[in-house]
Amino acid sequence: MASITIRNLDDELKRKLRVRAAEHGCSMEQEAREILGEALNGGAEVGTNISEKGMGTVLHELFKPFRGIELDIKPRESVREPPRFD
Repeated sequence: MASITIRNLDDELKRKLRVRAAEHGCSMEQEAREILGEALNGGAEVGTNISEKGMGTVLHELFKPFRGIELDIKPRESVREPPRFD
């Protein structure tokens, strides 16, 4: 794979990239690859299949807009005594 270095990047643009990467839970480099891939491949997202990202990450990104729910967790009950075989 090839590498590039981008010099003289505007500070505000770098800040926006950092924020966007954090929102998507990835590095700035990965986010830049995603943006370039989308722009140059006609909107096809790069690296969104489960083999490149973990299944948990894909599911998290899918349900992130719903902001989650709080579940009521029942308190644990005491464990009953095991049977005796005397």
